[in-house]
Amino acid sequence: MSEQFPVITDDGLNSLKRRIGVEIVGSLAPWCHEATRDNIRHYAHGIGDDNPLWCDPDYAAQSRFGGLTALPSFLFACDRIVSGYVGGLPGVHAMWAGADWTWHKPIRRNDELHTRAYLKDLIEHDTRFAGRAIQQIYHVDFYNENNELLASADSWCFRTERDTARERGTKYDATKERGVRQYTEAELEEFYSLYANEAPRGAEVRYWEDVKVGDELPPMPKGPMTVTGFIAYAQGWGGLYIRANRIAWKQIDAHPGLGIKNKFGIPDCPERVHWEEDFARQVGTPGAYDYGPERCSWLTHHMTDWMGDHGFLRHATCKIRRHNPEGDLLIIRGKVTGKRVENGKHLIDIEQEARQQDDELSVLGTGTVELLSKG
Repeated sequence: MSEQFPVITDDGLNSLKRRIGVEIVGSLAPWCHEATRDNIRHYAHGIGDDNPLWCDPDYAAQSRFGGLTALPSFLFACDRIVSGYVGGLPGVHAMWAGADWTWHKPIRRNDELHTRAYLKDLIEHDTRFAGRAIQQIYHVDFYNENNELLASADSWCFRTERDTARERGTKYDATKERGVRQYTEAELEEFYSLYANEAPRGAEVRYWEDVKVGDELPPMPKGPMTVTGFIAYAQGWGGLYIRANRIAWKQIDAHPGLGIKNKFGIPDCPERVHWEEDFARQVGTPGAYDYGPERCSWLTHHMTDWMGDHGFLRHATCKIRRHNPEGDLLIIRGKVTGKRVENGKHLIDIEQEARQQDDELSVLGTGTVELLSKG
C-alpha cells in the first residue's frame, strides 16, 4: 500500500489523551453567534425544513412561544466542536459519526449563544471500513446570554487512515460494483409523492393520551442526494473549514496538516469530500457524500414535524451507519416505543431508522418528545 496521508501513531494518540477533560478555549469561532431570524431560516432550509414555527415570524407570533424559535438542530451552527472540528492527529481523516443531545429550554429569536466544551473520551476500534480507528468524543454545553443552559451534547468522530480505508474498501464494494444508478421517472414520482404528503403538524395539538405504543410516524424522505443539497446544508451550517483566499491561507498556515493538495497541487480543505468525487474516493467512500450533522438534523426534523408546535424535543441520539453518496434516496421511519410521566412531564419515546434505495441501513436514532396532557 502506497502511503499518501498521515497515519495514527501511538505518540499522537498519547498526546491527544492528555487533553481529556480539559476545557477547550480559543477554538474556532462558530458560524452563528446569535439565533437571528435569517440564521434560523437558513439552517432550517438547509435541511429542507420550512416549518413556519422557525421560518415565519407572523405565524410564530401566534404560537405558544410568542415569537420565532430555532429548530433544535440549529445549535450545530453555533459550535464547531459539536459539528466535528476535532483536535490532534493532524492529517488523519475525521468522519462525524453520531451525537447524543438533550435540550432544556427553547432557543428564542436573537438569543446570544456561547458554549463550553471538552474532550470527553477516546476509544479505539477495529473497523470494517478502515481498520484501526479512534472514536473521539466531545461534550458541549450551550448557554444563552443569561447563562441559562439551553442544551447539552456528546458528539463523536471516527479518525481513520485515508490510505487504509481506500485500500481496504470492503464496506462499499457492492456499491462500487453497481455503478451509477439511473432512476426512472416512475421511481422518482413515487419518491416525490412522499414530499407531496409531508407537512409539519403545526398548531393542532398532539396530546400525550392520544399516542399509543407502536404508533408509526409518517415516513420522511430526504434526497435524492446531490452536491447541490450538500452545499445547501453548508450554507446554513457554515461548514468546518470552508474559507476563501487570505482567510483560507491563514487557516492552512496555522494548521499545515489540514491542507490536502488537490489536482492542481494546491493545499485545500479536507471537507471537499462532500463535493469532490475523486477526493471522496481517496478516503474509501463511493463518492461525494452528505454531512453527518445534516443527517442528525433530518432525524430531529422528522420528530418536530410529528410533535407539532406544542411539543418539545427533550432528547435525541443519532448513530451513522454508512455514507450517503450522490444519488442515494433516503426514507426515515419511526415508531413510538414507550410513554411515561417523569417529574410531571408527559414523555413519548421514539425509535428511528433510515434506509436508502437498496434497503441499506444509513442511520439509527432515538428521541424523547414532551407533549401536552389533556389532564
